[in-house]
Order: sequence, then structure tokens, then C-alpha cells
Amino acid sequence: MKQSERKRIQILNAAELLFSRDGVQNTSMDLLAQQAEVSKRTIYNHFATKEELFFCVLEHMMAHVNQDEEYKFSADVSIDEQLIAIAYSEARLQTSTSLLKITRVTLTEMMNNPEFSQLVASNKVGCMRYLETFLTDAVSAGVLKIENPHFAAQQFIYQLKSFIFYPKLYNLTNAANGDIDFIVNETVAMFLARYNA
Repeated sequence: MKQSERKRIQILNAAELLFSRDGVQNTSMDLLAQQAEVSKRTIYNHFATKEELFFCVLEHMMAHVNQDEEYKFSADVSIDEQLIAIAYSEARLQTSTSLLKITRVTLTEMMNNPEFSQLVASNKVGCMRYLETFLTDAVSAGVLKIENPHFAAQQFIYQLKSFIFYPKLYNLTNAANGDIDFIVNETVAMFLARYNA
């Protein structure tokens, strides 16, 4: 690895640590240089602005988020079994330390910067990458009856988030407001009660 790339990684790691601990606004470039053990000039050689650095830190952090493979609809497997598998995959992501850390880093920036908020909202992670297509294929196969697959996908994901992700994000409870198995099964049961063909 070239020295330039090593320095870049040092800066990204230091920024991730400081942004997570102190927030982006409270992290000065002087403090960042000290933490990364580089000069401020070196930081600016790699990142023209703090905003650019922030986006690169997010990319760096996202590279460490473990996302399961995309699920594709199968007519040979029951729809409840497939949705339960998707829900468990999403629950693993929503309780992962890496995703929670990224969210905590971005929350303040999202409130302060509407453009950044839109960018984050458009960045699909977890089952949001494929769930709309999965549901559309299930509708085409006559297994589900959904008029708006995009909205239905959001319903499915935010039902899980409300009981699993947000309680962990805000440290409201250690048990994610209940048992994960119960939450997954109830989410799928509610979804199928509304959309089963």
C-alpha cells in the first residue's frame, strides 16, 4: 500500500472515531490532524472540504456494514417463509453495531442539512434494495395483492424499524422492545393480513 493511501485511511479512521464521539460540527480539523497523526495540509490534500471528508467517511463506514444477499421471489417457497427470511435479514442489519454507528453520526447532519437528508434517504440499504421488486414479482405470480409495492415495502421495513432499530438507536431498551422472533412473526402476519391474495 502506498504511503498516500495509508495516510488517507488514517484520516478516515480518525474522522470516523471523532465524528462518532463528538459529532461532525464539534470536530475541528486541528483535532482531526492530531488524531490522524498527519498535518492539516495532508488532510486537505486528500479532502478539499470537511463535507467531502464526511461523505467519504460514510462510504468508508458503509463498506463495513454486512448486508445479506438480495432475496428474489420464488414461486416454489411459501410467501410467509420468504417474508420471514427477509425480516430476519433486516433485523440483523438493524441491530448491527456498524449501521447504528453510521446512523448516530448522520443524525445531526441530517437535521442541519436538508440536502444531505435527501441524499441519505435515497441511499437504499438492507432489504429496501430489493423488497419492492420482490413484492412486484409476488403480485405478478398472484401470491400477493398490492397496488403500491413501494409503499408496501416501506410499511414492512418501518414496522420492523419501529420495534427493533429505533429502540436500539436511542438506547430505549436492551431487548429491542421485545423478542425479535415475536416482532418478525407479527410483522409478517400483519403484512399478509393486509396483502395476501
